[in-house]
Amino acid sequence: MSYEPSQTSFLLPLAMFSLVSSITPGPNNVMLTASGASFGYRRSLPHMLGITLGAVFMVLLIGAGLGQLFEREPWIYTALKYIGAIYLVWLAWKIAISAAGSEQAAAAKPFGFWQAAAFQWVNPKAWIMTIGVIATYTPRENFLLNLLLSALVLGLVNYPSISVWTLFGSAVGKALRSPQALRCFNGLMAGLLLLSLYPVLL
Repeated sequence: MSYEPSQTSFLLPLAMFSLVSSITPGPNNVMLTASGASFGYRRSLPHMLGITLGAVFMVLLIGAGLGQLFEREPWIYTALKYIGAIYLVWLAWKIAISAAGSEQAAAAKPFGFWQAAAFQWVNPKAWIMTIGVIATYTPRENFLLNLLLSALVLGLVNYPSISVWTLFGSAVGKALRSPQALRCFNGLMAGLLLLSLYPVLL
């Protein structure tokens, strides 16, 4: 089966959508900014890789048929949505205290790979991005091949996009010398993370 070059015309619009979806504020980027400020870029690498590969596998699994399960059993999606909201509130609290000088703050660790990958399934923005990639930008003809290409493009665009936020957070963390200043910054990040819950409320 031949695959004409014209059939890849969806890749550029998809890349643009992936860029806008990945680089604009959302739970992942707020958390990465806070992680960069508190732990630095290098220690946040597993977090970033977990986000990118988690999003890629989410697109592949939903596109390959898992989405039909949510259509048949919509309560599963609803449960995930509200579990995600509760989890985001807890994460906001953890971010807010991460520079507080307490024992909890001293024992704090950056997100791991599997934590970040699993978080995509309860992240409202990740669901919006996944559905957009599959429903809007992936052609129905040669669907599985196009789905693989879509997931690849998403991953290639997503990682450098979210890295910008981690680098920004790392720079802020170096500039904020005092624990009090870092606490205020992380408090701001926690507030922004709570604001990112508006898709759930809507």
